[in-house]
Amino acid sequence: MLERAERMREQFVRPVAATAQVAWEPPVDVLETDRRVLVLVALPGVDVDQVVARIEAGELVVSGTRVYPAEMRTAVIHRLELPQGRFERRVRLPAGRYAKIERSAAHGCLMITLTKAEAGDV
Repeated sequence: MLERAERMREQFVRPVAATAQVAWEPPVDVLETDRRVLVLVALPGVDVDQVVARIEAGELVVSGTRVYPAEMRTAVIHRLELPQGRFERRVRLPAGRYAKIERSAAHGCLMITLTKAEAGDV
């Protein structure tokens, strides 16, 4: 059972190769309706106002940094499982154009809502 729990943890928080000083990738969910694409990025403990989200070559790129709380300087560490440092996640978006992008935070996730452009939208 412990091995299964460890596999699940590894599935949800994936370390990445040390290219461009990115330490880890947060897990994401991507959902699509007729009018919107919703991307949920799991970022517990991260100030989502400090997260950068942009569309680049058909991908949503989400990046930022998770930092240790100040108490870590003097704390005795018994276990560390939440990744720290710089993160970046690239998510291929469904083909199309987007007229509106909204950000919000809910339950430890950054929610990015992309409204699809209609034929007459700029």
